[in-house]
Amino acid sequence: MLKDFLIKISTMRIYGNRQLRTVPGQRTRPTAARVREAVFNIWRDRLVGSSWLDLCAGNGSMGAEALCRGANRVVGIEQYGKACKVIESNWQQVIQAGQSYELIQGDVLLKIKKLTGQQFDWIYFDPPYDSYLYLPVLKAIAALELVKTEGAIAVEHNPQLWQAQEIPGLEIYRTKSYGNTTLSYYAVK
Repeated sequence: MLKDFLIKISTMRIYGNRQLRTVPGQRTRPTAARVREAVFNIWRDRLVGSSWLDLCAGNGSMGAEALCRGANRVVGIEQYGKACKVIESNWQQVIQAGQSYELIQGDVLLKIKKLTGQQFDWIYFDPPYDSYLYLPVLKAIAALELVKTEGAIAVEHNPQLWQAQEIPGLEIYRTKSYGNTTLSYYAVK
């Protein structure tokens, strides 16, 4: 059965011309190449040796790219079980000696609490555009102090469905649109 599932999976390419699997359909909308490139161009000088948190990880392309660009540790949370199998495969394909990853399956609002006491240099948050998750997850990130003082959060969203707003403990320091996708960047106040 897993073999049949894997045959139906399409692919995409990331940094270093590496090919990753994706889940077909719209349930896990992959981050567009130009959006991925923008994030990694902004954070590129500080990725080596960093820790990365991928929330609503989809097919894991952002975490995989972080590993390819030198992150030491990647943690992802994804609810959709079929997507978790793809993420696991993708991350195993790119991981190098000295790197680690952890994938947590489940609802991001419930599972984010498992990260209490941990901190990350970079957090990428890409929930379904029409979800209610933006404010509760950003508030949880701030309350749990998941982002390091020198780190940042990138939130992918459709500006017609959600507008970035100040969160207690976090401030917006950059917003950039790429078609109907916007990236809003937060830092610790």
